[in-house]
Amino acid sequence: MKVLEKTFSKNGAEITLLGSEQSKNILVIGVFHGDEPQGKFLIENYLKENVSHILFIPCLNPDGMERNVRTNANGVDLNRNFPTKNWELTEKNEFFGGNSPGSEIETKFLVNIIEKYKPRLILTLHAPFKVVNYDGNAKEICEKISKIINYPVEESIGYPTPGSFGTYAGIENAIPTITLELDEECPVQNLIPPVNEIFKLLEIC
Repeated sequence: MKVLEKTFSKNGAEITLLGSEQSKNILVIGVFHGDEPQGKFLIENYLKENVSHILFIPCLNPDGMERNVRTNANGVDLNRNFPTKNWELTEKNEFFGGNSPGSEIETKFLVNIIEKYKPRLILTLHAPFKVVNYDGNAKEICEKISKIINYPVEESIGYPTPGSFGTYAGIENAIPTITLELDEECPVQNLIPPVNEIFKLLEIC
């Protein structure tokens, strides 16, 4: 795997897209929210042990991860900052979607990746709800993932998410988009076997 694309966060941390010339147009993203670091560990662990043909962004929000907070360095929830029809200006709390849609470095980077590489399937790694959530035409593969990790499939996360990545990619751009909500109480080492199996499923999709 090599760095295909790179940008820098507000605090100067690298945000990278990893892949190869043989990479499929399947994208896996870790650490939208800095207090959900499991994705980075699981992606990096998988890449140490496997030759992959998937595109990976191990950590979209390094500034938030460094401080163990949901938001980025500007206090923006990246999963509310995408340029969707339902984006809205909200009060400045942990779900603040920014002063305008698509305003953040991290958001712009991911939008550019999608426009350039045109993924046909996207998996994002979150926590803590223990569900397989999806936007767009992804129910069939979600059911396969559900059998591997023993989480239920849920089309709705249960609360409004204006400006979310799922809405942007899955609904408005018709890219099947899966949000795998991991169990934050489960030791991350115990998540390695099922998540590796999920990644291997994506390798053959």
